[in-house]
Amino acid sequence: MKKSLFLLILFTTLVSCGGDTKSVDAIISSNNMEAVKTKRAELNKQQRDLKADIDKLNEYIDTHEKKERPALITAEVINDTIFKHFVEVQGNVHTDQNVVLNAEYSGVLTNVYVKAGQRVSKGQRLAKIDDGGMSSQVAQQEAQMALAQTTFERQKRLWDQKIGSEIQYLQAKTNYEASKNVTQQFRSQLAKTVITAPFSGVVDEIISDPGQVVVPGQTPIIRLVNLSDMYVKASIPETYLKNIKKGTQVKVKLASINEEFTGTVRQVSNYINPNNRSFDIQIEIPNKDGLVKPNLIATVKVNDYSSENAITVPENILQENAAGETIAYLYQPVNDSVGVAKRVILETGLSYENHTEVKSGLKKGDTIIKEGAKTLRDGQKVTIKN
Repeated sequence: MKKSLFLLILFTTLVSCGGDTKSVDAIISSNNMEAVKTKRAELNKQQRDLKADIDKLNEYIDTHEKKERPALITAEVINDTIFKHFVEVQGNVHTDQNVVLNAEYSGVLTNVYVKAGQRVSKGQRLAKIDDGGMSSQVAQQEAQMALAQTTFERQKRLWDQKIGSEIQYLQAKTNYEASKNVTQQFRSQLAKTVITAPFSGVVDEIISDPGQVVVPGQTPIIRLVNLSDMYVKASIPETYLKNIKKGTQVKVKLASINEEFTGTVRQVSNYINPNNRSFDIQIEIPNKDGLVKPNLIATVKVNDYSSENAITVPENILQENAAGETIAYLYQPVNDSVGVAKRVILETGLSYENHTEVKSGLKKGDTIIKEGAKTLRDGQKVTIKN
């Protein structure tokens, strides 16, 4: 616009300073109306022609000399922080005290002393199987053992006094020991007719009813569960074996009950599964309200990498150039309202939750461009949005 005004002033100056001014004055002084009108028409035409030329020049100038407007951006000053990366896998809730108690003796289930949901103590009687006369046999065998014991003790006293033969003493000793072993076997068989709690817990289910014939190792009687010692078991790819050990921080989420826990790895397996090239870990989880149940699905996040005083940037502002390098743009102020975008090449590390660690290329205190970074070029003028 300034150049157009300059051309118009120049034209006016040329007209006013040229010989045409005297001619105009002379024509006006001649009082010749026809000559005056002719001269006016001539000058009007010159003015229109010159204005058309000026418009063409303006159009050319506007097309080829556009002023660059600063691009609007948002920016953020970089601070160091603690960066943690987590590997996410799926696991299941387990407890080692979740067992189905099976029959160990063949016979009829005569009694079930507990109900589903009942809390029991370790060693408490839960059910009874008909012994089929085994208790009578045990009583008879105990009487025989008592006689053999008495005979042995008397024979021993005599032998200690050098009375009697050694053979009599040895026979009495052998009979007593044999009778004692048989009695212990009978007692062990009889004990299998009584089902007791191997640990303290809650009776989860009564599987067999009284009157049912049960078979050893085949007939389940009662399910007993203890929910106080719960843990999550998850399989981790073997590539993370170096970074995960006992005590590693873990986050566990149980979506079905909307619960989250923070804990540590309590056990790392020493075995690599050849089928999926993974190893197992265990994470202990609390269960104060009893909501955590065996076989619940858990989302497990294991902290496999941590860095102190790390520089991180939003993942969505990073770009890749033709050479495959990762780039970003820094804001460098020129004055109070305008700055320029400076392209920097970055060495990046791991990414987690939409943030990427930058190993080199940025430092604390740099101002990095966030919104608008995708359309910038190196050296472009920018201004920060209010």
